[in-house]
Amino acid sequence: MAVRQSIAPEPTLPADARGMIGNMMTTALVSLRGAIDFMCFPRIDSPAIFAGLLEPERGGAFSIEPALAAVHVNVKQMYLPDTNVLLTRFMTSDGVCELLDFMPVPEDRPAGDTEPAAPLPNCVIRVVRMVHGRMTLRLRCAPRFDYARGEHTLHREEGAVEFHPIDGSLQLRLNSTVPLSVDQHDQQAAHAEFELRDGESAGFAFGEAAALREKTFDCDTLLTSTIRYWQAWSAQSTYRGRYREVVMRSALTLKLLSSREYGAIVAAPTFGLAEAQDGSRRWDYRFTWIRDAAFSVYALLRLGYTGEARHFMKWIAERSRHCDSDGSLNVMYTVDGLAPPEETEATALADGSRNAPLIGNAARDQTQLDVYGALLDAVYLYNKYGAAISYDGWRDVTRTVDYVVAHWREPDHGIWEFRNGRRPLLHSRLMCWVTVDRALRLAEKRSLPAPLKRWFETRDAIHRDIHDHFWNEERQAFVQTPDSATLDASALMMPLVRFIGPTDPRWLGTLDAIGRELQVDPLIFRYTRGAELDGLPGVEGGFSACSFWYAEALARAGRVDAGRLVFEKMLAYANHVGLFSEEVATSGEALGNFPQALTHLALISAAYQLDRNLDKVHVPWT
Repeated sequence: MAVRQSIAPEPTLPADARGMIGNMMTTALVSLRGAIDFMCFPRIDSPAIFAGLLEPERGGAFSIEPALAAVHVNVKQMYLPDTNVLLTRFMTSDGVCELLDFMPVPEDRPAGDTEPAAPLPNCVIRVVRMVHGRMTLRLRCAPRFDYARGEHTLHREEGAVEFHPIDGSLQLRLNSTVPLSVDQHDQQAAHAEFELRDGESAGFAFGEAAALREKTFDCDTLLTSTIRYWQAWSAQSTYRGRYREVVMRSALTLKLLSSREYGAIVAAPTFGLAEAQDGSRRWDYRFTWIRDAAFSVYALLRLGYTGEARHFMKWIAERSRHCDSDGSLNVMYTVDGLAPPEETEATALADGSRNAPLIGNAARDQTQLDVYGALLDAVYLYNKYGAAISYDGWRDVTRTVDYVVAHWREPDHGIWEFRNGRRPLLHSRLMCWVTVDRALRLAEKRSLPAPLKRWFETRDAIHRDIHDHFWNEERQAFVQTPDSATLDASALMMPLVRFIGPTDPRWLGTLDAIGRELQVDPLIFRYTRGAELDGLPGVEGGFSACSFWYAEALARAGRVDAGRLVFEKMLAYANHVGLFSEEVATSGEALGNFPQALTHLALISAAYQLDRNLDKVHVPWT
């Protein structure tokens, strides 16, 4: 009697077992199994068309992998040097196959070239090459429209398959150099099985149907031009420090998270990846937070990317120009400057746990006073290293500063976006001080009109308030809220924004307290682990950006060896291609949305500070 042998399902890959590709319009994550299992389209904050990363059965994916169920396959993944072109290598005893994934980007045109550039389709290109031996590969393309809520039909034609949503929204197309068929088990998915021998290749283009119908194009030519674009962009970096590889990868990641059309930088390309190991805290981070402005502008200018900084500053200036009449700003925006959608559950992508991923973000309606400090720090830095502010721009800035002068004493939800009410928070108070301080510096340096007396009085009042009410004498540390004993890692920003000297006794006491209570090896937790400060379920991991802030604060305090050790230990938490998640569990598991812009921004800042200390470069307090 024959017994059917059951095949155990493949184990689930960790969330960070992926590389990212993109074209500054959208991004895609490519797993170590050769599957694009997360992609929003046509824009990074558009509905997902692939979300198998969140829900493998219903989320959808575009996979190309060896059709060798009984053969062991070794897989390696890397970026081509100084590019965002991702290379996945499948290796067996019979052959070695390479999968190249990228999104075409337009090459910079020579000065004086008036010939209009041919428009590039918004699409993913996948090139499969056999470099040794032979291998049979299997392709499956199964998009799921509108966060897996929409139905579609599949239409075959020679050399292509199209996916048409029932609701008449954006149609998608897959062009192929190998024959495609309808998947026998899923009439909404395309399928192909093909063999490649030494030297042979196959090419695929997946994206907007209208653009991919218009013409055929050579995948290899697009690959060459895309490599050239990224390597030319990377060559513009002025960073020559000892951490070039990780700094460059961080810069390339930030570039992918930026909008070519608008200049905004999103916090992460994903939504719904849990920040806690129980599957809770599944937020949507595909929006631009104003507070990232200071870090973004600082990092971009430090690396020599003045064009990107200028583009981002134009985006910020538009938000300031169109803010409320009282000068107040939203916490976050879509890449085109609108309010993010209301927060709802993506129930079709629930993975069987009680926690469905969320789309939209309810924090959009919060009050977060710290965003104004980020905005003014960005404006000040760009004026210092970029271009002078315009008259209209200064008028908008003045209105926003006056708003902070009137409201700085009020409680808010803060940088950690507490969902259980407002409270007076150290970090928010600190960044209100930054708001007024940077405005005063800018007014004086540019001889700009301003109510200097009122601003000086406010800046001094905030300074005294922080020392009088947020300093805990018993703990010898600055604390999260007045009259509390709660530590908060956002206090690490105090010396970084030059509120307090990096060797001031009060600051060293705070630094020591954070090290004692919020540190687990290199990981720094946002506040006391297990605390119910935020009113949310689940215990989160160490916050990666806080760890890099901690490394920088140690270096600034003269504890260079300790800061360097924290920094280099944190580098080990990068994934196999140098990308960082938002958080890390004490077990080493990546948590939260991935990759996270704030983490990479903090890495760049810490690397610069460590280089200065290790090279014994003295930077005056200016």
